[in-house]
Amino acid sequence: MLELTDEMAMDPAPTPPPQPPSFRKVEPRDDLEFAESPPPRPAPSPSYAPVDYDAPPLPPQQPILAQSTVSAVESAFNSLAHTVLSSNARTLEDLVKEMLRPMLKSWLDDNLPGLVERIVKAEIERVSRGGR
Repeated sequence: MLELTDEMAMDPAPTPPPQPPSFRKVEPRDDLEFAESPPPRPAPSPSYAPVDYDAPPLPPQQPILAQSTVSAVESAFNSLAHTVLSSNARTLEDLVKEMLRPMLKSWLDDNLPGLVERIVKAEIERVSRGGR
């Protein structure tokens, strides 16, 4: 067992008074922004196969649509183009107006009364308070 003698005891050093923390002002030009860079992309593999010139040619691929389907679609589009461009002689703007008119009428029927009522109430309140 050890005994602590006066010789062995250390004088405690006086503790300095606490100082307020110091802050360093950061100017905007000193401020740095770190952004994580995206990982490097691997090089894309070629989307083509090497050509073997000695190989026999591939058989021609079958078309997706039958010729009768292609003819029916062409006929329908030609009929539409003929109707729109020649017989009516209207512009695209006229066609769009005609298509939008029922939608606009429906929206106005649903929303205009409430909108006008709200604006009129606000104006009445403004006038009754004497505001200009």
